[in-house]
Amino acid sequence: MENTKSKIINEIAQELDCGNECYYNPKTDEIIAIPNYSIIQDEEEFQELFHEDLEAIEKNRADLIEIDPLESSESFKIMELFVDQIADVQYKAKLEHILQERKPFQNFKNSIDNSDFRQEWFDFKKLEMEKIVEARLNHSK
Repeated sequence: MENTKSKIINEIAQELDCGNECYYNPKTDEIIAIPNYSIIQDEEEFQELFHEDLEAIEKNRADLIEIDPLESSESFKIMELFVDQIADVQYKAKLEHILQERKPFQNFKNSIDNSDFRQEWFDFKKLEMEKIVEARLNHSK
């Protein structure tokens, strides 16, 4: 049971990390993930591509827990938490500076991608996302 719950939390966290909206049915353990509608240009194409998922959401809405992608402030907080736990004082200071400047998300990503901390960041972010998903699922019970 716990293994299944962990897999569900992991899958939802991955979908949210991609910017998708998730709908979880705790009765069936089904997860429906669709792109955030606000980023789609063509409504007809969106309806066509995700017709079955949208229909399933409407049909089962009472049983579904809706889990929205993270707000930018939540994503920023994860970056801050990551920076706080970095032992390398020099790199920590660099990231703290990046978070205070313009375009913190883009510059943080660029810096991490070109550092020895890349995998550590992905692992940290994954765990934090899973904590958030678990909290949202527990809160909606």
